[in-house]
Amino acid sequence: MSLASLSAVEAAEEVRSGRSSAEELARACLDRIAEAEERVQAWAFLDPEHALAQARAADEARRRGEALGPLHGVPVGVKDVFDTEDMPTEDGTVLHAGRRPLRDSTVVRLLRAAGAVILGKTVTTELAVYAPGKTRNPHDPGRTPGGSSSGSAAAVAAGMVPLAVGSQTNGSVIRPASFCGVVGFKPSHGLISRAGALKQSRPLDHVGIFARTVADAALIAEVLAVHDPEDPDTRPRARPGLRRVAAEEPPLPPRLAFVKGPVWDQAEPDARAAFAELAGFLGGHAAEVELPAVFAEAIGQHRIIMESDLAVSFAPEYERGRDRLSARLRGMIEDGRRHLAGDYIRAVARIPIFNRLLDEVFAEYDAILTPATAGEAPKGLESTGSPVFCTIWTLCGTPAVSVPVLQGGSGMPIGAQLVGARGNDARLLRTARWLMEAVAKGRKPAPARRRRAGR
Repeated sequence: MSLASLSAVEAAEEVRSGRSSAEELARACLDRIAEAEERVQAWAFLDPEHALAQARAADEARRRGEALGPLHGVPVGVKDVFDTEDMPTEDGTVLHAGRRPLRDSTVVRLLRAAGAVILGKTVTTELAVYAPGKTRNPHDPGRTPGGSSSGSAAAVAAGMVPLAVGSQTNGSVIRPASFCGVVGFKPSHGLISRAGALKQSRPLDHVGIFARTVADAALIAEVLAVHDPEDPDTRPRARPGLRRVAAEEPPLPPRLAFVKGPVWDQAEPDARAAFAELAGFLGGHAAEVELPAVFAEAIGQHRIIMESDLAVSFAPEYERGRDRLSARLRGMIEDGRRHLAGDYIRAVARIPIFNRLLDEVFAEYDAILTPATAGEAPKGLESTGSPVFCTIWTLCGTPAVSVPVLQGGSGMPIGAQLVGARGNDARLLRTARWLMEAVAKGRKPAPARRRRAGR
């Protein structure tokens, strides 16, 4: 088996034990990139010699007996919206071409401290919004990989790298994870620092993870989940035990609330059929739950916040280069300039109200089960697909994970999205691992029992 096909947990153990070197692992990933990059086009910046130099430094640190971090020698792809002092960060726009940051973003700094090899920068859509980059879906190059974290999802799906970092302001992690058939994890708002990353919207911006397994997602997310004074939405707290809890067996068989939501009419027939089959497979572990009618407003509230914040965050780009922005982004910025301040304030004020209503669901159920996307990755490369099945959860800042357990009629992956209560990231990952294992075994889970208070 090629080293490039190892999970991140396996790769870290290979290097830690000395069975393989970090340089061998990096070379295996680079060889895989050489095989697949022309077809997939996942990378915005890749310098093989620089990647190998990092790997050699990791091997030398091990030989000297230095303390090894949890990602020592593991290659990671980083979306090209996170600043890297040793690589360009161009944010998917010609307006930032040649930009060389003076220091690393917090995410990149923490990855380096954990021993990771920053293999390169992965493709993003224009300013991490909607205009597609060059990346193609590894399962079918004629289809979109999703966006905006296009390259990160595709690189993991194509076996180029075991882990990659992305970002989400609407559906930019969960959607490409679904389309590309990998695990995508968007943590609770404020769990991972966004300092040094392209800013769109403070209430909506999240850092996200792409991985091959839930255990891998928990491994890298735990490394990144620290308080950062440079991001005012992070909080001083003990580092969450994501790896430990995700690996545990649930104290009781999980119960899932199957939520169709206010956009179910946009789900394609393949997705509806796949979820009906999944719900049947889960039996008593899943019950259909209808959200309160007020959630029908959530999509519009998200749009007001996002467009208003884009108008502020991208004002410099609009003023000096609007003719070089895509028509869609230009229109969103212009719409954002027309929103009233009162509407924006009211939209932000709705977020805690929505979460209180969701807490009533989570008092009874371990997680919400809902589509990650409307269906399979659309054909064509002119669009990255609709993020609408992610919008409510991004607005609410709840943790969400897409797991590749479904398939459409064309054989393309469809992700099942699990959503947890805000702050309950570890339990959500545990439930996601349980679901993936149950589906992989192909045996119906044991009957579910009712939740106990305080569970």
